Amino acid sequence: PVSARHDTTEIRVAPEHYPEVVRTLHDDPVFRFEVLADLAGVDTGETMQVVLHLWSELTPDWLRVICEGLSRDDPRVPSVTFLWNGAEWAEREAYDMFGIIFEGNRDLRRIYMPPDYAAFPLRKDFYLPDDAARSPGEGIRHMEQTHDPAGVPALSAIRRSKVG
Repeated sequence: PVSARHDTTEIRVAPEHYPEVVRTLHDDPVFRFEVLADLAGVDTGETMQVVLHLWSELTPDWLRVICEGLSRDDPRVPSVTFLWNGAEWAEREAYDMFGIIFEGNRDLRRIYMPPDYAAFPLRKDFYLPDDAARSPGEGIRHMEQTHDPAGVPALSAIRRSKVG
Protein backbone atom coordinates (compact mmCIF):
# COMPACT_ATOMS: atom_id res chain seq x y z
CA PRO A 1 0.00 0.00 0.00
CA VAL A 2 1.05 3.57 -0.73
CA SER A 3 -0.07 6.65 1.20
CA ALA A 4 0.93 10.32 1.19
CA ARG A 5 0.87 12.86 3.99
CA HIS A 6 2.40 16.33 4.02
CA ASP A 7 5.78 16.00 2.31
CA THR A 8 6.22 12.24 2.81
CA THR A 9 5.02 9.34 0.71
CA GLU A 10 4.88 5.97 2.45
CA ILE A 11 5.21 2.52 0.93
CA ARG A 12 4.58 -0.64 2.94
CA VAL A 13 6.20 -3.82 1.65
CA ALA A 14 6.37 -7.43 2.75
CA PRO A 15 9.83 -8.84 3.57
CA GLU A 16 9.87 -11.01 0.44
CA HIS A 17 9.47 -7.92 -1.81
CA TYR A 18 11.77 -5.61 0.18
CA PRO A 19 15.06 -6.21 -1.73
CA GLU A 20 13.44 -5.75 -5.15
CA VAL A 21 11.54 -2.61 -4.09
CA VAL A 22 14.54 -0.81 -2.54
CA ARG A 23 16.80 -1.74 -5.48
CA THR A 24 14.25 -0.33 -7.93
CA LEU A 25 13.82 2.86 -5.90
CA HIS A 26 17.59 3.35 -5.83
CA ASP A 27 18.59 2.26 -9.35
CA ASP A 28 15.66 3.16 -11.60
CA PRO A 29 16.30 6.54 -13.31
CA VAL A 30 12.64 7.45 -12.79
CA PHE A 31 13.09 7.39 -8.99
CA ARG A 32 16.81 7.71 -8.07
CA PHE A 33 16.39 7.59 -4.29
CA GLU A 34 20.14 7.78 -3.74
CA VAL A 35 20.11 9.22 -0.22
CA LEU A 36 19.30 7.03 2.77
CA ALA A 37 18.61 9.52 5.56
CA ASP A 38 17.60 7.02 8.21
CA LEU A 39 17.04 3.33 8.86
CA ALA A 40 15.38 2.18 12.07
CA GLY A 41 13.86 -0.87 13.66
CA VAL A 42 10.32 -0.75 15.06
CA ASP A 43 8.52 -3.14 17.39
CA THR A 44 4.76 -2.89 16.81
CA GLY A 45 4.01 -5.35 19.58
CA GLU A 46 2.83 -8.01 17.14
CA THR A 47 5.59 -7.90 14.52
CA MET A 48 8.85 -6.12 13.77
CA GLN A 49 9.45 -3.52 11.06
CA VAL A 50 12.38 -1.88 9.31
CA VAL A 51 11.74 1.74 8.31
CA LEU A 52 13.81 3.63 5.73
CA HIS A 53 13.63 7.36 4.96
CA LEU A 54 14.85 8.08 1.44
CA TRP A 55 15.40 11.24 -0.59
CA SER A 56 15.71 11.85 -4.32
CA GLU A 57 16.65 15.06 -6.07
CA LEU A 58 13.84 14.31 -8.55
CA THR A 59 11.03 14.89 -6.07
CA PRO A 60 10.38 17.33 -3.22
CA ASP A 61 8.83 14.55 -1.15
CA TRP A 62 10.57 12.18 1.23
CA LEU A 63 9.85 8.49 0.82
CA ARG A 64 9.28 6.25 3.81
CA VAL A 65 9.62 2.54 3.07
CA ILE A 66 8.26 0.24 5.77
CA CYS A 67 9.19 -3.41 5.57
CA GLU A 68 6.48 -4.86 7.77
CA GLY A 69 5.48 -8.22 9.10
CA LEU A 70 8.88 -9.47 10.26
CA SER A 71 8.60 -12.38 12.67
CA ARG A 72 9.14 -11.51 16.34
CA ASP A 73 10.83 -14.88 16.90
CA ASP A 74 13.35 -14.55 14.07
CA PRO A 75 13.22 -11.10 12.45
CA ARG A 76 15.31 -11.25 9.28
CA VAL A 77 15.58 -8.98 6.27
CA PRO A 78 18.26 -8.50 3.61
CA SER A 79 20.80 -5.75 4.26
CA VAL A 80 20.62 -2.61 2.10
CA THR A 81 24.35 -1.91 2.44
CA PHE A 82 24.79 -2.99 -1.20
CA LEU A 83 22.85 0.19 -2.12
CA TRP A 84 23.72 2.59 0.70
CA ASN A 85 27.07 2.03 2.46
CA GLY A 86 25.94 4.23 5.36
CA ALA A 87 23.24 1.71 6.23
CA GLU A 88 25.82 -0.51 7.93
CA TRP A 89 25.81 1.36 11.24
CA ALA A 90 22.05 1.94 11.25
CA GLU A 91 21.49 -1.78 10.68
CA ARG A 92 23.87 -2.57 13.53
CA GLU A 93 21.87 -0.27 15.80
CA ALA A 94 18.56 -1.90 14.78
CA TYR A 95 20.13 -5.30 15.42
CA ASP A 96 21.47 -4.24 18.82
CA MET A 97 18.25 -2.65 20.03
CA PHE A 98 15.60 -4.86 18.35
CA GLY A 99 17.36 -8.10 17.36
CA ILE A 100 16.62 -7.68 13.64
CA ILE A 101 19.07 -9.73 11.56
CA PHE A 102 20.23 -7.94 8.40
CA GLU A 103 21.42 -10.73 6.13
CA GLY A 104 24.47 -9.64 4.15
CA ASN A 105 25.64 -6.95 6.58
CA ARG A 106 29.36 -7.75 6.86
CA ASP A 107 29.73 -6.37 10.41
CA LEU A 108 26.46 -7.14 12.20
CA ARG A 109 27.47 -6.97 15.85
CA ARG A 110 26.35 -5.02 18.87
CA ILE A 111 27.08 -1.31 18.80
CA TYR A 112 25.86 -0.12 22.24
CA MET A 113 25.30 -3.20 24.40
CA PRO A 114 28.03 -5.63 25.55
CA PRO A 115 28.66 -8.46 23.03
CA ASP A 116 27.27 -11.11 25.39
CA TYR A 117 24.10 -9.16 26.32
CA ALA A 118 21.18 -11.57 25.98
CA ALA A 119 18.29 -9.18 25.27
CA PHE A 120 17.25 -6.33 22.97
CA PRO A 121 16.41 -3.21 25.02
CA LEU A 122 13.96 -1.43 22.67
CA ARG A 123 11.68 -4.42 22.16
CA LYS A 124 8.30 -4.17 23.82
CA ASP A 125 8.89 -7.49 25.60
CA PHE A 126 12.11 -6.26 27.24
CA TYR A 127 12.00 -5.84 31.02
CA LEU A 128 14.73 -4.67 33.36
CA PRO A 129 15.49 -6.88 36.35
CA ASP A 130 13.43 -5.95 39.43
CA ASP A 131 16.37 -4.39 41.24
CA ALA A 132 17.70 -2.35 38.28
CA ALA A 133 15.64 0.74 39.10
CA ARG A 134 16.47 0.66 42.82
CA SER A 135 20.25 0.42 42.74
CA PRO A 136 22.69 1.84 40.20
CA GLY A 137 24.90 -1.22 40.46
CA GLU A 138 28.44 -2.07 41.47
CA GLY A 139 31.18 0.37 40.63
CA ILE A 140 28.95 3.30 39.74
CA ARG A 141 30.53 6.58 40.74
CA HIS A 142 28.15 9.47 41.33
CA MET A 143 29.06 12.65 39.48
CA GLU A 144 29.91 15.78 41.37
CA GLN A 145 27.11 18.32 41.06
CA THR A 146 28.19 21.60 39.54
CA HIS A 147 26.45 24.66 38.19
CA ASP A 148 29.12 25.35 35.58
CA PRO A 149 28.27 24.52 31.96
CA ALA A 150 29.98 21.42 30.60
CA GLY A 151 33.37 22.14 29.08
CA VAL A 152 33.70 25.56 30.73
CA PRO A 153 36.34 25.93 33.45
CA ALA A 154 35.02 26.65 36.94
CA LEU A 155 35.07 30.34 37.84
CA SER A 156 37.47 29.66 40.75
CA ALA A 157 39.98 28.07 38.35
CA ILE A 158 39.81 31.12 36.08
CA ARG A 159 40.43 33.48 39.01
CA ARG A 160 43.43 31.40 40.17
CA SER A 161 45.01 31.53 36.72
CA LYS A 162 44.78 35.36 36.62
CA VAL A 163 46.39 35.77 40.04
CA GLY A 164 49.56 33.84 39.14
